[in-house]
Amino acid sequence: MAMIEVKGLIKKFKDVTALDCVDFSVKEGEIIGLLGPNGAGKSTFINILCGLISSDKGEAKIFGKDINKEIRKIKGDIGVVPQDIAIYGDLTAYENVKFFASLYGIRGKKAHECVMEALKFVELDDKAKLKPSTFSGGMKRRLNIACAIAHSPKLIFMDEPTVGIDPQSRNHILQSVKKLNENGVTVVYTSHYMEEVEEICERVFILDQGKVIAQGNKEELTALVTEYKEMNIAVGFINEEDIKDIENIKGVENVKFNDNVISITSEKDKDNMNEILDYLRVKEIEIRSIQMNVPNLETVFLSLTGRKLRDD
Repeated sequence: MAMIEVKGLIKKFKDVTALDCVDFSVKEGEIIGLLGPNGAGKSTFINILCGLISSDKGEAKIFGKDINKEIRKIKGDIGVVPQDIAIYGDLTAYENVKFFASLYGIRGKKAHECVMEALKFVELDDKAKLKPSTFSGGMKRRLNIACAIAHSPKLIFMDEPTVGIDPQSRNHILQSVKKLNENGVTVVYTSHYMEEVEEICERVFILDQGKVIAQGNKEELTALVTEYKEMNIAVGFINEEDIKDIENIKGVENVKFNDNVISITSEKDKDNMNEILDYLRVKEIEIRSIQMNVPNLETVFLSLTGRKLRDD
């Protein structure tokens, strides 16, 4: 079942085209990564799907319902974790979550159960009576998530949920996303931290200048930007003449030697590692370590957009 189905979505702000014929689909139970540099159209896209703004052209359905016609029915089953923390400093953690639950008509005993369950999920149940002003940045982010899940949504949009927090809190949030997904929740996740997307997302959409320029799983995306793989083999003392014939092994394109490291570039689809290692053993070359340099999503993103996802 398609949780989200978008076709030909267009949105313009005066002379600026924020979204240019975007096609996008998410299956039930997926964690989808939505990547793009600043100004790519990510926030506009999410705002349209959440019913905050309308598109100019195109179709968008969530749970099979047209967002232009049935957005009220849709909103009851979606949660949003915004990039800007949306909690009230003068309310306790409990009161914050209770307030957001009330927006979905959850009240009374049911509200208390939902609030405590959400706080327990983000491990803030022992902080229920405290105000967010006493919380660390990571705890505020976790409370932000609790507010978004108290009504048990089927679909959650998470926009940069780990910005500006410590590694421990970031790891906690990533594990929470995985657990939500294991419980049947579909997640659309945006981040400027490529390693997060690689860890939790099954498929990735890369948006740039309002267009989806690439989509697929990690393997499919890396295949777009390279036909080669690189192996670095640290060795003991050798005579460079001893490794010259490695170039004759099937699939090997280039061999370099520097600082006791043999760098071998091969065709990506050729499985020739055992043959290379056997060659070195026959030559009685000491192998100290082996490192495979596989293109990651950062490489893909830089190759496709010409820009880094974030400035460190």
